[in-house]
Amino acid sequence: MKRKTLYLGFILLLGPLALFSQQKQWTLEECIAHALQNNISIKQQEIMTEYQVAALEQSKLNLLPTLNGSASHNYAFGRALDETTYEFTENETVQSNNFYAGSNVTLFRGLVSYNTIQKNKYEVLASEQELEQFRDNISLNISLAYLQILLNQELVAATESQVELTKQQIDRTRKMVDAGSLARGNLLEIEAQAAREELQLVNMRNQLTLSLLNLAQMLELQNTDDFSVAIPAISVRDEAVDGNPAAIYSIAEKTRPEIMSAEYKLKSAEYDLAIAKGNRSPRLSLGASMSTGYSDMRLKPMTNEKYPFGEQLNDNLNYGLGFSLNIPIFNGWQVNTGIKNSRLGIENSRYALENTRKQLYKNIQQAYTDASGALKKYNASQKAVTSMEEAFRYAEQKLGVGMVTAVEYNQSKTQLLNAQSEMAQAKYEYVFKTKVLDFYKGIPLTLDHITILAK
Repeated sequence: MKRKTLYLGFILLLGPLALFSQQKQWTLEECIAHALQNNISIKQQEIMTEYQVAALEQSKLNLLPTLNGSASHNYAFGRALDETTYEFTENETVQSNNFYAGSNVTLFRGLVSYNTIQKNKYEVLASEQELEQFRDNISLNISLAYLQILLNQELVAATESQVELTKQQIDRTRKMVDAGSLARGNLLEIEAQAAREELQLVNMRNQLTLSLLNLAQMLELQNTDDFSVAIPAISVRDEAVDGNPAAIYSIAEKTRPEIMSAEYKLKSAEYDLAIAKGNRSPRLSLGASMSTGYSDMRLKPMTNEKYPFGEQLNDNLNYGLGFSLNIPIFNGWQVNTGIKNSRLGIENSRYALENTRKQLYKNIQQAYTDASGALKKYNASQKAVTSMEEAFRYAEQKLGVGMVTAVEYNQSKTQLLNAQSEMAQAKYEYVFKTKVLDFYKGIPLTLDHITILAK
């Protein structure tokens, strides 16, 4: 009995925790952090960056001398040359061993190795900035999907309120029809409107479900059944959109990863030209080698005794050291073609940088214009909602005394719902565009203390 009581208490203790875990509401910050850790595209870009890092490390290691060795064991039959004595043997089996080790180092090659390291360094930096751009794009996409959910939740709530009002009006109208105060056609019209609103509510709820599923899939979640998001508080204050496109661009130009990546690629192209020019230079290298060998046919000089393996290796030891100079004279015009292509690559990289800067400014201009337009639309729709609410209350009162038809009443209510929907859309469009502008200014994406600017 005591064990059952303890077990029951344990269940009661864990029950709320299990319920809490099922009802977890994701904040925007949590969504972004989770996506940055689990997004497949980001992982692939991280691998590409690792490739560039490996190429940089290899270009540094290429400065070191090479060292290679070889060993062989050979059998020769019949008439064979004994390489240790340079004498021929007749109808005998000769076993021999050869050992070799060689090293080579490039002393000068027109700074090709140095410039290759610098080129790869800027390639790594460019790849890292491209990775940051991937993360930024994912963050913005997550934010847009998150705000779409909030918008759909507001639309569902507004539609649910309309459906509830219609149900209440049906009850009042039915009583008035039963009392003979209104024609039955009014009741039928309102019931038809209720059916249309129910269908609209179903569609709105489906859109909300799809928007939740879309965000959950972007987060790479395995189980999306209980996924939900936290609803931040939104305050309203009377100010204009902060900053201007030129001021925001002056900040973004110095920090945005797409700009920095294009600049690093231009630097890489400049070093690529230096590498191509370096191929005109002579190549001076130093080589060293060591070799030895053994033959079972060789005998000790003077005594003609068996020559031991270790003694032969020591006596046959040979060292070598030499310099090599390779001078390019004519190789099918390949060097000159490489230089020409490298110069074209620099020009192309400059155009790419200029285009990236222009595109960034256009994006900032567009976001600023959209934010300003959304703010104006939000202010206007606020006034429209206030007016429509008054008009709807007036229509509701007039319907109660038979001064308007059910058709006119439904039109007033539909206009109110449309105004509420437009206000919600303008609000979240403004939130997203202002967050984009903040993002360009280096401010992290967050929905804490959102402020909607109103006149």
